[in-house]
Amino acid sequence: MVSSVFPHIVIIGAGFGGLQTAVSLGGAAARVTLIDRHNYHTFVPLLYQVATATLEPEWIALPIHKLLRRFKNIQFVQGNVESVDLTARRVQTAQMTVQYDYLVLATGSQTHFQGVPGANNYAFPLRTLADAIALKYHLLQCIEQAAQTSDPEERRQLLTIAVVGGGATGVEIAGALVELCHQSWPKDYSWLHNDPVQLILVQSGPELLPEFPHPLRTYTYKKLVNLGVNIQVEAKVASVHATHLELDSGTLIPCTTTIWTAGVKAALPTTETSLPQGTRDKLSVLPSLQLQQYPDVYALGDTAQVPGQTLAGVAPEALQQGVCTARNLRRQLKGLTPQPFRYFNKGRLAIIGCFAGVGKIGPLPIRGFLGWFLWLAVHWVYSPGYRNRLMILMTWLQSFITRDKLARQLLMLPSHSPVKF
Repeated sequence: MVSSVFPHIVIIGAGFGGLQTAVSLGGAAARVTLIDRHNYHTFVPLLYQVATATLEPEWIALPIHKLLRRFKNIQFVQGNVESVDLTARRVQTAQMTVQYDYLVLATGSQTHFQGVPGANNYAFPLRTLADAIALKYHLLQCIEQAAQTSDPEERRQLLTIAVVGGGATGVEIAGALVELCHQSWPKDYSWLHNDPVQLILVQSGPELLPEFPHPLRTYTYKKLVNLGVNIQVEAKVASVHATHLELDSGTLIPCTTTIWTAGVKAALPTTETSLPQGTRDKLSVLPSLQLQQYPDVYALGDTAQVPGQTLAGVAPEALQQGVCTARNLRRQLKGLTPQPFRYFNKGRLAIIGCFAGVGKIGPLPIRGFLGWFLWLAVHWVYSPGYRNRLMILMTWLQSFITRDKLARQLLMLPSHSPVKF
């Protein structure tokens, strides 16, 4: 164990950026404390597959203690951070006070409902494992209730799912819902052949996947339409209700399920002083990822806005920032000047589902089966834990062969799950 005379580095948040920072500091001449409200790390890119009954929740999560056990200078503390005193260099959790010499803010993001009335109460976000589990059980209860009701209006509400947001997450969940509702469910609910689930994707902009080249955006739109998704572009949500969704045009969409993927904002801890912020509440940082007023504090991932770089908020960015932050901390421990962060873009992929995907690697655009396969391969390689990867691979193979969802047998809703009706 590293002696207490060594500098103390505290990392808040065990997402991609925070966990990578901790791992990269393994063996450093410093004590490292990683704090997170959960004792597991979630592989966020596969959350939508938990929500749509492809994967079990435990297959995309891994205990943080297990991930860090080989590093003698790192300890993990589970707790909710209540406040951070940047002047006194103190982190306050619900259970304890932690003093630090260096601090890393990797607190990630939270769903941004953009002030839309009712969205916080009735829309389902998809940011955490609990969100995915709650959505999964909600969908299962909707189909069971639709099978029993004799009221055609109630049935149509139960059998209509609206996805708000046409970015990568919205496209992914829409494609996965096609597989669940149009391919898997009709095997058990034969009446769905005559009264199918209606899937509606609402996008405020003129096109889906705005971060991709135009030809790939067009391909994605046509593919989802051919799969039966009703896409509403240049349509903004005015309000969300338990029984319907209202657009700013006055259009009412009867639906019991609204899934919100329309944006995120930084999730920041409470501090004793206000800090300069950029778009989506992100902290403005130096090129080295340090706070300008506090060179002993770093911010990364969805928490930070890096000058001169337009970042999309994806996992590879947070992972590279975690490596850079750890490298700069090691330099500071040696009395050297931190170096700027430079993101190396390896490419971008998005899965549409039903054996289709899109991507751009360098100048090369990718679409169709190759995009779908590459997305699965990349995310399988980076998913946490050997056992988890084995279970994911076996489940994917069986699902693709049988065209069925295998993680939907449990219909009993835990009493603590926040299902919205």
